[in-house]
Amino acid sequence: MKEQILDKLTILAESAKYDVSCASSGTSRKNRPGMVGSASGWGICHSFSADGRCISLLKVMLSNNCIYDCAYCINRRSNDVRRATFTVEELVELTMGFYRRNYIEGLFLSSGVVRNPDYTMERMVRVVEKLRTEHRFNGYIHLKGIPGASRELIERAGLYADRMSVNIEIPTEQNLKRLAPEKDYRSVYEPMSYIQQGLLQSAEDGRRFRHAPRFTPAGQSTQMIVGATDESDRDILQLSSALYGRPGMRRVYYSGYVPVNAYDPRLPALKQAPLVRENRLYQADWLMRFYGFRVDEIVDEASPQLDLEVDPKLAWALRHPEVFPVDINRAEYELILRVPGIGVKSATMIVAARRNGQLTAAALKKMGVVMKKAQYFITCRELTMPGVQELRPEYVRRLLISPAGRKGADANQLSLFFPE
Repeated sequence: MKEQILDKLTILAESAKYDVSCASSGTSRKNRPGMVGSASGWGICHSFSADGRCISLLKVMLSNNCIYDCAYCINRRSNDVRRATFTVEELVELTMGFYRRNYIEGLFLSSGVVRNPDYTMERMVRVVEKLRTEHRFNGYIHLKGIPGASRELIERAGLYADRMSVNIEIPTEQNLKRLAPEKDYRSVYEPMSYIQQGLLQSAEDGRRFRHAPRFTPAGQSTQMIVGATDESDRDILQLSSALYGRPGMRRVYYSGYVPVNAYDPRLPALKQAPLVRENRLYQADWLMRFYGFRVDEIVDEASPQLDLEVDPKLAWALRHPEVFPVDINRAEYELILRVPGIGVKSATMIVAARRNGQLTAAALKKMGVVMKKAQYFITCRELTMPGVQELRPEYVRRLLISPAGRKGADANQLSLFFPE
């Protein structure tokens, strides 16, 4: 590899590390004769596929030059950082060279905004177009849509990319304008709507024509920065819920604010990224997507912030002891899903297995149920552990957040709450 290209790669791969909206794709496209690579299983992006493989991609920027001066961005115009820009040919050759050496299985491409949104987007589209048409590259491609880019460029990009994403960055427009005065929500939501319309049109064409070209088959995603502004978790989750209501929106990513520009007075002074809060938001997001929870059940006006000590599902259960205990052998699937310690897979197994007989605590444990949590919220054939109503929610909370409680409660621990 030429020293000049390696130097650019070092700069632009480092600049791309703050974008987290690139987890597994959900697309499946097998290798075909005359083509190079494949995008199979659950996709690319330093994740694990359905068959347990660890899969990787080249995550890089086309350029870290940018016309914008966003307070939270390391690549802001006013920062004194090393700058670099790949040519289209350089990035195409780099991607194919890495793939042939078995270093990567796909490409995640983003960029700072050079000159204007369309100038940048047009060069990004040329990269993926060359990969697909000239090099017959059949691997996974995640392409960032540039806010403010034209409909024509977004539509072209969607014909070659597996997934596209346009980052919202800040959860409210008021705070976005404060930290990034040159941006607004319109420039973000317009390309998002172009991708949405392309997905709907592609689905319609697929029903009418057998070999209709597919438009971003893995849908789209977006990312929000958490902790740089004063939005509550309720504000963030309400926005996420609205986004999931849009066709083709697969994932909303939450990135704990990293204070890369500590000198800017508009930003909070943090010693480290709010990773626990970021984790709780992902857990709440999971509850909305797979467990049937509404935003107002997870957070409400009285409690707009997520509990950092316990996960959102446990927090809900402790606030609603009247729902429990749940009879594992009789309850509906939707109610079983709300039991702390029971996931989608284990709830499905419970409903299937109880047709053949009464389930015991030992059987539940074999199914993957986390009994140290679930035991306070369920009844089954021989379970004798006092429940959340008997112990009271505050005691169960103390048991579960204590180091000993995380290993499972026993009779000696419970005697602390029921002295003789």
